Amino acid sequence: MFKKITTDTAHLLWFSLAIMVGVVMSGTGGYMYLEGWSFLDSLYMTTITLSTIGFKEVHDLGPRGQMFTIALIFFGVGTLAFAIRNATKLMLEGELQSIFGRKKLEQKIKHLKDHYIVCGFGRMGRLICRELARKPVPFIVIEKDTKNISAEDWERYLIIQGDADRDETLMEAGIARAKGLITVVSTDADNLYIVLTARGLSPGLYIVARAGEDGSEQKLRRAGASKVISPYLIGADRMAQAVLRPNVMDFIEFATQAENLELKMEEVTIGKGSSLAGLAISQSGIRQELGIIIVAIKHSGGKMEFNPSPSAVLNRGDCLIALGQPSQLKMLEEITAGGPES
Repeated sequence: MFKKITTDTAHLLWFSLAIMVGVVMSGTGGYMYLEGWSFLDSLYMTTITLSTIGFKEVHDLGPRGQMFTIALIFFGVGTLAFAIRNATKLMLEGELQSIFGRKKLEQKIKHLKDHYIVCGFGRMGRLICRELARKPVPFIVIEKDTKNISAEDWERYLIIQGDADRDETLMEAGIARAKGLITVVSTDADNLYIVLTARGLSPGLYIVARAGEDGSEQKLRRAGASKVISPYLIGADRMAQAVLRPNVMDFIEFATQAENLELKMEEVTIGKGSSLAGLAISQSGIRQELGIIIVAIKHSGGKMEFNPSPSAVLNRGDCLIALGQPSQLKMLEEITAGGPES
């Protein structure tokens, strides 16, 4: 469980370690100065004194050495015990493990590129993470209140504990290298602040925001959201369509369910090295050889062409909305990306 380590906890750990080293070094230096002993003899004398083992002195002590030993026992033993107790407490409570786990998490985040940032790990956030992991695409989660995150979730996902509307939290999540951000925190006001902050840090970032109340969609768009989704409007529309056009809804659900292994609807982009660039749909062999239906083409300029004709030309950067079997769509992804099947 890689929880965020507080500054006070980290300071306490380092302070405890510094006390232990300081007490030992002070005792060693004292014997070297007062008695003229070697470093090893002084360190040995300090160790047996602080540990209260009670072995015989390394050498006979003079009056000053005896007084120094008394002071070392009274002040050093108690101070050392306090430091050891704090350090042991941190280890037993898992704080030390969290610190090293945090370092490991930071290293993983540094290697993320073209990833997505999911702000909020409530019911909707969990479903979003499940879909992103199933694809799979790289992503990281930001959640302020982590008390309901299970140990399995900590192991499965990259999670940062913090406020997603703070610059340092988004920068820690690698927003400069991210491909997109999804914000689904509890309130529209928090989503608005997150969108504003994210847009300020990354002007070209694709941002999807959830809107819960009427009028919030326009505000979120003005704040910089690329797309705003209202779960309530979508849910109401689907329920109405399920009554008015039940067969159409059955087909859409059949084609878009992630669990469906027979038919899927997917989007693929024609890459720079794809052999499809410059060909008409009829020349590409997508329908004849792969058995895939091109439902629509979103051209690189942003225009959407539904039910394109066989003579429609495919250009680099165009996004194809395709319907077919998962294995066929996988082959199409390789071809559009200029992969081994092209």
